Parts: sequence; C-alpha cells; structure tokens
Amino acid sequence: MINTFVALDIETTGLNPAEDKIIEIGMAKISDGEIVDSYSTLVNPGIRISERITMITGITDDMVEGKPAITEIISDIVDFTKDMPILGHNVIFDYSFIKKAAVNSGLDFKKSGIDTLKLSRRLLPEVPHKTLEYLCGYFGIDAGNSHRAYDDALSAMKLYEKLHQIKPDDTGFDELIELNYSAKKDSPITAAQRKYLIALTEKHGLEPVEDIDALTKSRASKLIDNIISNYGK
Repeated sequence: MINTFVALDIETTGLNPAEDKIIEIGMAKISDGEIVDSYSTLVNPGIRISERITMITGITDDMVEGKPAITEIISDIVDFTKDMPILGHNVIFDYSFIKKAAVNSGLDFKKSGIDTLKLSRRLLPEVPHKTLEYLCGYFGIDAGNSHRAYDDALSAMKLYEKLHQIKPDDTGFDELIELNYSAKKDSPITAAQRKYLIALTEKHGLEPVEDIDALTKSRASKLIDNIISNYGK
C-alpha cells in the first residue's frame, strides 16, 4: 500500500476544465499514513456560480468574493504536491483542472496518482453505486461536509484505507497510475470580442459582464453565442 501522497479534491463551476473554473481546493499531505500538512482555500472563479453548483456544494458567489484567483495560488498548489503522487476519487478530474491552471501560468504539473474510484469499481463489483458520498455511507466513514474540497479529500484517503483493509493483497495498492491531460494555454479575450460583447449587452439591456478583461477568448465566444441565441444580434 502506498502511504505517502497528497489527498486532493476540488470543487468547480462545472465539469469541463477547458471552460469551467475551480471554486475550492483542499489538500492533505500524507506521510507514512499520517497527515503532516494541509491546504484549503476557496477560489474566486471570476464568473458566477450557478444555482445548481451552490445546491451541491453550498458555495455561493458571496463566499468566493475577495478570495484568491487560481492564478494567485497555483504555484502554491504545485509546490505543495511536489515530488508526491496525488490521491482522489476520480483523480483525473481534479488533475485536469489543476493541470489547466498550471499550463495557463506557465508551470509544469505532471503527476502520477491513486484513484479510489477505479479501485472501488474493481474491488467492489457488488456495490451498486461508486460515488464518494455513497461509499462513505457504505463503509461508515464520517464524510464531514460532503462536496466540500478538504473534507472530500480526507474522505478519499479514508476510503483508500478501507479498501485496503478488505483486500490487502490486491496488487493495485502498490501501483500508481500516470495522469494525462492535454491542456492548452488560454488566449485572452480579443479587442473585437470585447467591443462586440459590450455592444450586445447594451443593446439588449443586459447586465454588464463582470471583469470582462479577465475573460478568455473561448469564454467570450461562448457568452456572445449565448446572447445571440437568446436575444438576437
């Protein structure tokens, strides 16, 4: 069993690392099975958090107001995980968002990992659901505040321990998986997009786009397309 790693979890505005943003990250550094350091913060995504995400996580726009942007803390995240594998439930999801943020800041973030979701699927075929929340209930793990990053990171760590207890001889506990996600650096909003977006919001009486200069080119295109689709040119 691998007992030195960083247990990690993020909460996000959606499922697409190319478009959506991190709103919370929680990490626990584990050495020889013990927590030796921790890191947890809310993150200002620079965009509104949908009602659906707030219902799932409890995180609101007001809660992230004044919190650091991912660009301000990504170097801390990379340093915290340095030279250690990361553990998570569907860890490639967390990795892909952090990798995207690292690439945008010109930082290297190449990791191997431990995926408790993959382990659960292989070791628990009889269990009907494999979500972290369900498996915590199945094993009687105190999940704390479910769907909050630090507590979910700890829950994934505890799940890893439980899985090892029931199948200690499984060779999967001695193996790391290589995490791969191809991330491209975002391009900023163009001058033409900025001008057109402002013109569209004014023409249709819409609220001005918050922090328009922080938008990426792809995000600006999506906003423009949405306005045209709903209100016309």
